[in-house]
Amino acid sequence: FARNIFPEAESLHRKASVISSMFLAALSFAYFSKALSGSYMKSTITQLERRFDIPSYLIGVIDGSFEIGNLLVIAFVSYFGAKLHRPKIIAIGCVLMSFGTFLIAMPHFILGRYKFQSSVRASMNSTTTFGPCPASSAEFTQAGDKASILPSVGCEQESSVSMWIYVFLGNVLRGIGETPVHPLGISYIDDYARSENAALYISCVQTISIIGPVFGYLLGSLCAKIYVDIGYVNMETITITPGDARWVGAWWLGYLIAGAITLMSAVPFWFLPKSLPIPVDKQLNANFTPEQTRFIKDSPSAMEHKFRPEEPANFHQMAKEFVPTLKSLLGSPVYITYLCVTIIQFNSLIGMVTYKPKYIEQHYGKSASKANFLMGMVNIPAVALGMFSGGVVMKKFKLGVMGAAKFAFGTSLLGYFLSLFFFAMGCDNAKVAGITMSYTGVEGLSYQQPSLFSECNSGCLCSGSDWDPVCGENGITYVSPCLAGCTSSTGAGSQPSNLTASLGHCPIRDSCDTMFPYFLFLSVITSFIISLGGTPGFMLLIRCIKPEFKSLALGVHTLATRTLAGIPAPIYFGAVIDTTCLKWGNTTCGRRGACRIYNTTAYRVVYLGLTMGLRSVSFFLCILGFALLRRHVKQEEKIALTNGNVEMEFESLRKEESNNSIHSDQFVRALDCNPDRETRL
Repeated sequence: FARNIFPEAESLHRKASVISSMFLAALSFAYFSKALSGSYMKSTITQLERRFDIPSYLIGVIDGSFEIGNLLVIAFVSYFGAKLHRPKIIAIGCVLMSFGTFLIAMPHFILGRYKFQSSVRASMNSTTTFGPCPASSAEFTQAGDKASILPSVGCEQESSVSMWIYVFLGNVLRGIGETPVHPLGISYIDDYARSENAALYISCVQTISIIGPVFGYLLGSLCAKIYVDIGYVNMETITITPGDARWVGAWWLGYLIAGAITLMSAVPFWFLPKSLPIPVDKQLNANFTPEQTRFIKDSPSAMEHKFRPEEPANFHQMAKEFVPTLKSLLGSPVYITYLCVTIIQFNSLIGMVTYKPKYIEQHYGKSASKANFLMGMVNIPAVALGMFSGGVVMKKFKLGVMGAAKFAFGTSLLGYFLSLFFFAMGCDNAKVAGITMSYTGVEGLSYQQPSLFSECNSGCLCSGSDWDPVCGENGITYVSPCLAGCTSSTGAGSQPSNLTASLGHCPIRDSCDTMFPYFLFLSVITSFIISLGGTPGFMLLIRCIKPEFKSLALGVHTLATRTLAGIPAPIYFGAVIDTTCLKWGNTTCGRRGACRIYNTTAYRVVYLGLTMGLRSVSFFLCILGFALLRRHVKQEEKIALTNGNVEMEFESLRKEESNNSIHSDQFVRALDCNPDRETRL
């Protein structure tokens, strides 16, 4: 009715809808870009590990540096940012994320060309190579002299600076920039969306953010196929393949692409207003009685009440209220229990996701490119579909607080029981002479460096530190051509001429290859079921706290999960995985480098066991959480019932007063109409 009388109100309504759509689209793109760069980081962990010759636990430190950046500013951004211009703060964060992503790629342009470890070195005469067996080579003395010189040169270059520090700092800057996107963006939507649509909108944003990792892992798959120094070296001289433990892909290229996309995501936020239209139901329910609400909804000026006034920021007052507000928030038993449960589950989730591509590589013999491709095209879409479906279920069935909690717990528990089948989907260790089996074919060997040597290579003076695997015709992998007993080689690199051994690991066993599709299928099913409870669980956090604490609660939740899960989980998961390494590579300085081969059985047990053990602990805390939540809901219902009775009494009194007023008016009018009434002067 108001829109028909006042055309400007209709125009204002359309403008408000456009602005709301712009913010939702801009936030979705920001979520997409940050998820893309974050997933690309995880897709490159094996590439970074090999390029900088560092163990898995140090890769965990680099991966956790993103959370360190969040830790530095998250609490203050969540609290003060909610009272300032949120869209512009999000824009600044996107710019910082972009610069951090570019910084990660910088070491590639500072370091020299990548030199992978090989047991066969080219001579000064480019037409020949030194034989794989130095003692049988006519140029053995010269080879030994040259080999003794090379390490010192490489050591000088290596000791100048640890280039992985730049990757660490770039990831810290990414973490600082990402800080405002989540708490300010989600609270912004929840403030200005209708109550019944908030869950669906947040579900849409989170679903799009999960699409980001699809492209991130696909980008990682593409870059892993490309040699790190593509364009700078003659690819015909590269004798290793993407499946080799020494292969390093063009990891730096993806960071340049991800940085450019993140920079683009900052643009729309500069043009959005500080406040979006507030739905009439939220504005009226917060400030007016039911009778006033009905009056204002029918008023021609109703549109004027939909905008929150621009108030100048009072930093002194905000700082004064920060500590009491934080104390009040942390005094909620339901909120604290929710934090503990999510921290433990995030430890399990982050550790599992970080090293899952590596698990696929090491356990099932897939290349880094294929592992990333499968993560992007198979696993992540299942998670995205589950998150979106969870939001739809919550909207369709109008799940309350207890309903959302039960749904999230049920899906998590079902996914847990299904995940136990992963323990049965294992592969035996690869057959590597001198490491997992003896040269005579006895399996179950406990690796020690002397076990690498046998009668067949005793006369070659082989090095036990080299890693240049070849596959023999007997189906056994040998650590190097020299240790395989090869005495000569022709062609590029160390390709043997007599075809008794070929470059690289022996092909994976048929039995393990048959098991892999079942592993993928179960991985998709469990990912979908567990992610179904993601949106209801997240809405549970928002609905269990006071509205004025919403932004701070989201910020503290993000701070806690990233401090106590995002930082330590990749580190201790990596350290545990390092304990299963059977053969370490060596740097040019002789120190320990990246792992070349793992004990597959031990890797499966510690990786899956740690993941499932953490989730088991979280379920015990959920029991306490349900008891506290049930008590909280009953208290809220009692308060709502009391308020409802007061409103009914007020309405009854108002009607009675109105009726009395009407009767008085009628009596006065009756007196005015009485013809027999006397008029006295």
